[in-house]
Amino acid sequence: MKLKKIAFLSFILLFFFCISCSSSKKEFASMLIYGGTIYTVDSTNTTAEAVAIKDNKILFAGSLEEAETYKNNQTKLLDLKGKTMTPGFIEGHGHFMGLGYNELNLDLINTTSYQAIIDAVAERVKTAQPGEWILGRGWHQSKWDSMPAEIVNGFQTHHLLSEVSPNNPVYLRHASGHAGFANAKAMEIAGLQNLALDGVKKYNIEGGEVLVDALGRPTGVFNEIAQTIITQHIPEKTLETDIKAFELAVKACHKNGITSFHDAGIPKETIELYEKMKSEGKMQTRIYAMLTGWDEDLLNSWYKKGIMIDDEHLFTIRSIKLNCDGALGSRGAWLLKPYTDRPDHYGHETLPMEFVRKTAINGLKHGFQVCSHAIGDRANREILDRYEVAFNELPESTSNHRFRIEHAQHLHPDDIPRFAELKVIPAMQAVHMSSDRPWAIDRLGEQRIKEGAYMWQTLLQSGVPIVNGTDVPVEPINPIASFYASVSRKTLKGTPEDGYEPSQKMTRDQALKSYTLDAAYGAFEEDIKGSISAGKLADFTIYDQDIMTIDEDKILNTKVIMTIFNGEVVYNTEK
Repeated sequence: MKLKKIAFLSFILLFFFCISCSSSKKEFASMLIYGGTIYTVDSTNTTAEAVAIKDNKILFAGSLEEAETYKNNQTKLLDLKGKTMTPGFIEGHGHFMGLGYNELNLDLINTTSYQAIIDAVAERVKTAQPGEWILGRGWHQSKWDSMPAEIVNGFQTHHLLSEVSPNNPVYLRHASGHAGFANAKAMEIAGLQNLALDGVKKYNIEGGEVLVDALGRPTGVFNEIAQTIITQHIPEKTLETDIKAFELAVKACHKNGITSFHDAGIPKETIELYEKMKSEGKMQTRIYAMLTGWDEDLLNSWYKKGIMIDDEHLFTIRSIKLNCDGALGSRGAWLLKPYTDRPDHYGHETLPMEFVRKTAINGLKHGFQVCSHAIGDRANREILDRYEVAFNELPESTSNHRFRIEHAQHLHPDDIPRFAELKVIPAMQAVHMSSDRPWAIDRLGEQRIKEGAYMWQTLLQSGVPIVNGTDVPVEPINPIASFYASVSRKTLKGTPEDGYEPSQKMTRDQALKSYTLDAAYGAFEEDIKGSISAGKLADFTIYDQDIMTIDEDKILNTKVIMTIFNGEVVYNTEK
C-alpha cells in the first residue's frame, strides 16, 4: 500500500513538473494583431481572426481565442478597427535606385504633353548652376493629350527644349527607360554636330538608334543602346546622392505597403551601397537583387563566389538580369513581324542571343536564376529557345531552376504553353496593360493584341505562377493600381467599361497571390514570406478598405494606412 502511495505521489509530481516545463517553454507574442479582416494567402486557412508575432516571425494565425493564449503583459496589442491586412506586398520587378532618384530628379511620369516637360525643365533651369546637368524620367509621348507640331517617327524634337535650357545640358529618360531625350547642349557635349554635317538620313548604332530628321540632324531622341552616346557624359553619381536616393526609396516602399523588392539589375557599385546600408541598419526593405548582365566581369566573379542568401533575409543575390530587347512605347521591343505603325521596323535585339544561351548554362552550373527582359514576341521566343537549349544540355540542374522572363508582354500564341512546359516564370507588371493598351494596338494591330498581349489568365491556367509588380520608375510603385489593373484590365481612368480583352482578367485571389506568395516563389522565398503562416516573416500591409470585396470602381481609392516590416510598424498614417 505504501509503495502504491509513493508511486501515485511520484506520478503527481511528474505531471506537475511536465506542466511546469511546458509552461516555461511557451512562446509569448511581442505583438497581437486582431479586429479586422486578415487575408493569409495560405490555402489551408485563407483568413484569420488574429495574428500573433514574436519579434520578426509569425507565431500563430487563426482564431482570436487561440491567439490570445500567446499574450502576456509584455504583448503589444494592435486593433485593426475593421481594416484589412494582407501579407506584405512584394514588388516583383522594379529598379530600387531608380525609384529613389526619381524623387531627387525631375519626375515626369504624370506629364500629359510636351509643353509640360518644357515647363518642368524651365522651372529647374532657374535654380540650376551654370553647366549643371538637368536630369529626369517619366515622359511617354503615347500618353500625351496631344502631339507637338514637329515630330519625327512619332517623337518630339529637341528645339523647344533647347530654347528653355541653352546653357544647361538636359537628358530626360523615357518612362520605359529604353529611350532618352537630349537638348542641344547635351548633344554638343557628346560631339554630335558632325552628324548634321554628314547629312545622313539615319544614324544606327548596334542595338539602338539615333533619330534624325529629313536633313540628317539629330532630333534629340536616342533609342536603346544609343543612349550611351549621351549618358557616358553625365557626371557620376556621388555616394551622398546614392544614400539619399536609397533612403527615399525605402520611404516610398513603406508608404505603399511594399516590404520586399525584386531589384531588376544592379551593378557592382550598387551592391557595395546595399551592403553598406545593411551594415548601418538602414536596409528596411528586403531586396532580392539581380546582377546586371551588362557586366560580364561582374557575372564571372559571382560565378566563382556563388549565390549569396542572406540569413537575415534583407539582401540576397542569386539571380542575373539580361536586357534582351527594348520597350513597345519606343518601338524597341523585338518583334517577329514589323510594327503596324512603322512597317520597316522590327525593334532591337539589345543583347546577343548567344550571350543569353551562355548565361543560361552558367546560371544552371552555378545555381543562379536567369531573368531575361523580353517584351516583343520575337525576344520572348528567342529567349525560350536559349533556355531550352541550356535545359537540354544540363538536365540534372533543371529540377528547380525558376528561370524567369521579365515582362513577357507580347507573346506569339505558339509560345504561351512553353512557359509551363519549360517551367519558366513570367514576371508581368499588370499596370503596364492599363498604361499601354490604349496605344499598344497601334504598334501591334488588333490580331496580335488579342492573341498574345498581356495573356495573364491563359498563362495562369497553363500552370505557371505570375510575379506581379510595377517596373518602378517606369510606373509609380503603387501596388493598388497594379492590383486594380490585374482584376479589371481597365485604364486607371476606368475605361473601357468591360476592360480590354476581359477573358484575361485575374481573379482577386490570383491578383493578391501574384503580389505575395507567387512573387515570393519567383525568388525562392515562398518558405519564409508571401503568406501569413506560422514561422514566416512578420511583414504585413494594412489598408483602409477590403480590396478583396469592395466594388471594383472603389479599388483605386484604397489607401495603405500601415506597413509592418520585420515585426515593426514602419509606416502609420494614424499616428
